[in-house]
Amino acid sequence: MPVEVIMPKVDMDMAEGTIAKWHVSEGEKVARGDPLFDIETDKAAMEVEAPGEGTLHHVLAGEGDTVAIGSAVAFLYSEGEEVGDPPAGAKPAMGSEEPTGRRGETRSDTQPVQEEPAAPPDEKRKIEAGPRATPLARRLAREADLRLSDIPGTGPRGRIQGEDVREAVRATDMRASPDPEPKGRAGAQTGPPLVLIHGFLSDAQSWGPLEKAFGSGRPIHKLELPGHGRATRKPPADFSALVSHMRRGLDELNLEAMHLVGHSLGGAVALALADTRPRRVASLTLIAPAGLGPQIDGAALDGMLRATRAESLAPWLKRLVADPDRISWNYVQAVLAGRSDEDLRDAQRRMAETLFADGTQCFDLQAALGRVEMPTRIIWGRRDGIIPWSHALSAPGRVSLNLFDDLGHMPQIEAPEAVADLLAASVGLAP
Repeated sequence: MPVEVIMPKVDMDMAEGTIAKWHVSEGEKVARGDPLFDIETDKAAMEVEAPGEGTLHHVLAGEGDTVAIGSAVAFLYSEGEEVGDPPAGAKPAMGSEEPTGRRGETRSDTQPVQEEPAAPPDEKRKIEAGPRATPLARRLAREADLRLSDIPGTGPRGRIQGEDVREAVRATDMRASPDPEPKGRAGAQTGPPLVLIHGFLSDAQSWGPLEKAFGSGRPIHKLELPGHGRATRKPPADFSALVSHMRRGLDELNLEAMHLVGHSLGGAVALALADTRPRRVASLTLIAPAGLGPQIDGAALDGMLRATRAESLAPWLKRLVADPDRISWNYVQAVLAGRSDEDLRDAQRRMAETLFADGTQCFDLQAALGRVEMPTRIIWGRRDGIIPWSHALSAPGRVSLNLFDDLGHMPQIEAPEAVADLLAASVGLAP
């Protein structure tokens, strides 16, 4: 029987993926571990490797096609194995009646499928759809709104690498900033917008599940911590400097009012910003926030910072959630690929040495929590393995506490619908 090549799951909340690039053609031989194709989602991009040795046949999804997780996209036949019709149950890409033109030919979105004379059996149809680029380079270019065709590649055979895109970003003097035109939600855009601040070792893309679940008519701005995502790689000297940097970004939004939301270290920053800009913060939502106690899992932070292989990264990522099965192997590989920027890794290491020295939270925001008067809510999972949920008990009585027995450190990803309901309540309660 042929080996089935399926669309893997690389995000915890991923239901489908898009094939960005095939690296091999119909009839081409591959070895186990050879790159077959690139996939892209809203938050990740990675190469999918061949699950075995064989010859590629029955390519069911072409470049640009969206495929459900676990669905077959092609099959590998071993040497001497008879190639007939696609195995029973094989289905084409989602929403595509003939995703590959003639059976076995991949389709490019940039060129229409045309009827052509059949090629000789020994002639391989090479798949070309734009410049050769790594998945990381494609993601970075998309995030920076750059065209790959404008970026020279320095990799093998001119392939565009992640660093090539970063150099292009630097050359065009693009700097990290809040979304200049926040993404509107479905329906009318009324009321103050949401401002979201992610946690340590994360980025703005991590809010995707909550954004989707929230589904309101309010615009959303996402601020990125220095040393993360597209933000500056210069780490802050201390927590005060971090808050000052983020305050400048907040002020650049020029918002009269906002609903401020922060997770983990971003929660600590959000609380500090609310403390210094109280009249502009309509409501404050803190998700597993830092800054309410000294304890933190320093070993987990150090493990994630030091990891250079998926095998060493996986155990630490699993500590972020209550159900470790949510962290798939492909997700681990995608996270590792996103951490290939050594400048980013160095900035994060230096931030950790400053903010979480000796496995301790080196800043205390309990007094700030006691001062804020806007409607404030804390959301936490009782199975948080990074920051003890009991830190929430230091909150004054006017702060709403929402504790979930079956969630860990990432409630906005583990249970986005439940968190979205609470956020909607906070927004509705705000004056």
